[in-house]
Amino acid sequence: MWVRFPPGAPNYMRKRIVSVIGGRGCTKRVERLAHNLGKKLAKVADVLVSGGLSGTMEAVCAGFKAGGGLTIGIIPSYNKSDANDFVDIPLPTGLGLARNVLVVKAADAVVALPGGAGTLSEVAYCLQFGIPVISLGSWDIKGVIKVKTVDQAVKKVKEALKKEKLNLNQDHALWYGQRRP
Repeated sequence: MWVRFPPGAPNYMRKRIVSVIGGRGCTKRVERLAHNLGKKLAKVADVLVSGGLSGTMEAVCAGFKAGGGLTIGIIPSYNKSDANDFVDIPLPTGLGLARNVLVVKAADAVVALPGGAGTLSEVAYCLQFGIPVISLGSWDIKGVIKVKTVDQAVKKVKEALKKEKLNLNQDHALWYGQRRP
């Protein structure tokens, strides 16, 4: 038997998704930072989305998997084999850099690590779409939440995920004619 939710009603079983963005090439320091971030994010989010390639993306996927999480890589090419070894679900798009919008739109919150113009474009998409974006050593732009440590970044992601759940609950209450808390 199928349960049908009315249009606009939230799915309470929806997974908490975090995206981590950053450079395809990175220093050993950023690689360690990304791995540690991924491992700790696995405790607060169900799914990690990244661009699925090397550098920051590979390190954060390795950390998230080490923490027991599921990883998705949104690949710019048509080849699943371009995904790093720590991507559970590679999604080859053939979109090139245009896939950046998908990386951030999939998320409830985004953490930006150091990166170049591609990372900057993803930060801009977050700001345009109202997706919380936390900068850990990345771009310093108005509207971006700046943090200095992995633990601070994880705390901000956790807060953003709670707000997302609260918004879903409020939408559900409005659908059924109930009052907001």
